[in-house]
Amino acid sequence: MKKNAVNWGILSTATIARKQVIPAIHQAENANIIAIASESGKASEVAKQFHIPKTYESYEDLLADPEIDIVYIPLPNGLHSKWVKEAAKHGKHVLCEKPAALTTEETKEMIQVCRENNVLFMEALMYQFHPQHKRVKDIIDSGEIGEVKLMRSSFTFQLEELNGNIRMSKELGGGSLYDIGCYCIHAIRTILDREPVRVYAVEENHPIHHVDMSAVAIMELDNGMKAYFDCGMNMTERNSYEVVGTKGKIEVPRAFIPRVDGEGVIVITTDNGKRREETITDYYYKLGVEHLSNCLLTGIFPIQTPESSISNMKVLEACFQSIRTGATVELLQKVGNI
Repeated sequence: MKKNAVNWGILSTATIARKQVIPAIHQAENANIIAIASESGKASEVAKQFHIPKTYESYEDLLADPEIDIVYIPLPNGLHSKWVKEAAKHGKHVLCEKPAALTTEETKEMIQVCRENNVLFMEALMYQFHPQHKRVKDIIDSGEIGEVKLMRSSFTFQLEELNGNIRMSKELGGGSLYDIGCYCIHAIRTILDREPVRVYAVEENHPIHHVDMSAVAIMELDNGMKAYFDCGMNMTERNSYEVVGTKGKIEVPRAFIPRVDGEGVIVITTDNGKRREETITDYYYKLGVEHLSNCLLTGIFPIQTPESSISNMKVLEACFQSIRTGATVELLQKVGNI
């Protein structure tokens, strides 16, 4: 057990926990993983694989463990709201898998319960901890590509097995917008530091499962900039974004799933030619775990704020509304306001 570290517990043995977050906690300098819970009987098997000392057969029992400081919640999207609120009521800080919830109201309620119980809440949009994104913002701020006019973000992959996959469950919050469209929206909002005020979206809906297999949205931002994104579970893998200015453009070919070895690549094209910049860093999930753990140890607040999660959900809801009505949706309310 690491000293001067916070203790983590995991609700469920989900794939994202096994492949990303549990290894990241083990690598983090200020975090220990001490417990995992599964209501499907898999906790002991995963605990043995990852050397986790405690197992629980119910989520409630894990939340009642007084030694746990933070819980990671990688449950299906439709269960986030319930278990974030339960964790907060037990005094546990929360790292919740994206999307934060299924609606803006759910997200606000979750965050309010966290505040009432004095616990931190952070949505697990972990890609942002890779320093390649700060470098993009620095290049924009330098004026090298001129005035930014447009941003495009894309996140797609091929979902091989549909039956039994929670991404195909409408009731549990399946579909490409909830699963990966949230990344595209977040990148546009945070890289440009602007909020969408108008959204128009279309989708390809699965005829049996009735979830969006892919979606495309066009957005106007609060300063007149334009942006668009596409997401999909039925096409070849892409996870990139591009920022276009009056004098050049910046491309990030692996924006949302950077290489595990920490290498990030940015391609800058201007009238003076094209160059490639590489950024080497630690595993970005490790950086995210260390960030939230450090927030508990030092009393600072996460860079992924609750207000940002609310803003992201408002834009997601606007996309769904536009798809339903076939009309452009105006986001007139103050984005991020609780």
